[in-house]
Amino acid sequence: MHVSPDKEKLIELAHYKMPFGKFKGRYLVDLPEPYLVWFNQKGFPNGKLGMLLRSMYEIKVNGLESLIRRVQKDFRPKKY
Repeated sequence: MHVSPDKEKLIELAHYKMPFGKFKGRYLVDLPEPYLVWFNQKGFPNGKLGMLLRSMYEIKVNGLESLIRRVQKDFRPKKY
């Protein structure tokens, strides 16, 4: 099975900001890894935010933050 990333979703992930809590307004890539680990242990929220946090958890655990930072630098999000 071939898996290819969705460019628009990756751009959205790179520019998505935490909408609530202690880290409100921070890009998801800037969230501390222990915070994402906590979500992984306790459960991610439902919906889009949960999917994005889960994706960022996997990216951070696998040391791929530089990919997201590159996307932030090189691509601008679409305005919805």
